[in-house]
Amino acid sequence: MAQKGSNSTVKLLGTWSSPFALRGRVALHLKSVEYEYIEEADVLNSKSDLLLKSNPIHKKVPVLIHGDVSICESLNIVQYVDESWPSKPSILPSDPKDRAAARFWAHFVDGNCFESIDAAAGAKDEAGRMTAAGSLIECLAALEEGFQKSNKGGDFFGGQNIGYVDIACGAILGPLSVIEGFQWAEIFKAHEAVKPYMPTVAEFIEFAKQKFNV
Repeated sequence: MAQKGSNSTVKLLGTWSSPFALRGRVALHLKSVEYEYIEEADVLNSKSDLLLKSNPIHKKVPVLIHGDVSICESLNIVQYVDESWPSKPSILPSDPKDRAAARFWAHFVDGNCFESIDAAAGAKDEAGRMTAAGSLIECLAALEEGFQKSNKGGDFFGGQNIGYVDIACGAILGPLSVIEGFQWAEIFKAHEAVKPYMPTVAEFIEFAKQKFNV
């Protein structure tokens, strides 16, 4: 583990229900980084002093603390881990075109997909839920098409190894049980870098009920 940046203490602030904190845990696991995981047990109602100090702008998890540096936002954390511990496997592709494509799909997930999921979960009536569900189905169809074009015959978006897009997409697996029909999802969830940290669909549903007061 004598990698760049590995001499400083590493901590990850998260909560079991956060699909975004999952990204940080998977990235750190893939890079074999030793770290302390700090659970924000009731992040919807109470935030620790450490979280408020480490992420004073958004006041949310996940936050990666590396020495005296705090890294916020899950995709930033994944990229930081990849660059600070440059051992194999690489998370982001080395080819500039592939890196650009990976960032595009990751932001598509955080934008289009999560907007549709939140809209469906927070809809006040059946018409609203149906509209959001339609948008979500379109997002999933686009993701599957992107997977077919980029997997290079492998099990994951970039080929044989979990990469940036897989980690980004993995965040929607808990709140979106419908995606379980996608073969990639089953392979991703069973991976040794993912399985220990993936909450069940039932756990996500319970959390969503608290978040949206339903």
